[in-house]
Amino acid sequence: MQDKYRTVARTGVHETEVNRSRFLCALAPAATEREAQDFIATVRKEHADASHNCFAYVIGADAAVQRASDDGEPGGTAGVPMLQMLLRRDMRYVVAVVTRYYGGVKLGAGGLIRAYGGSVGEALDALGTLTRRRFRLATVTVDHQRAGKVQNELRSTGREVRAVHYGEAVTIEIGLPDADVESFRSWLADTTAGTAGLELGGEAYGEA
Repeated sequence: MQDKYRTVARTGVHETEVNRSRFLCALAPAATEREAQDFIATVRKEHADASHNCFAYVIGADAAVQRASDDGEPGGTAGVPMLQMLLRRDMRYVVAVVTRYYGGVKLGAGGLIRAYGGSVGEALDALGTLTRRRFRLATVTVDHQRAGKVQNELRSTGREVRAVHYGEAVTIEIGLPDADVESFRSWLADTTAGTAGLELGGEAYGEA
């Protein structure tokens, strides 16, 4: 598994104009291929009168799923340059749809490649990106007396507290980089005089 990946910070649209053609690049995070396809369908419905609605998406931290469509533009001049821009920027779990309203001036193959790829690049710059890092899920079990101190120190040291549950003891769900597990185990033992438990779970991604 990848230790980290980048994705778009938020859903949004960025517009550029090239030789009187309007290019609207809609970007969105997509956790699954179905989410990407639903987003594409939504944009196509919204811009049903456009000349073209081309798309590209990359799903998976290791970019396992990659799809692109020229939607009627000459082969390889739209979807592929859009996909290449996403991959060049190390983007994952992201979908891009570039809607073109033809302005009457033909751009030629090279012009289309630059326009579609450039539209995605400009949209990424405008909307921003964020890095998500792989974490080991872990559960800390601690008595009520020490729970407040542990939570405060976890947050003050930048640990991601994902959830807190109160029962006979307090369980605190956190995310830890794999490399930090042993040092965290020592820190927890010192902080709680050896009274806290630590149980490691699966893996997930969170903001770096």
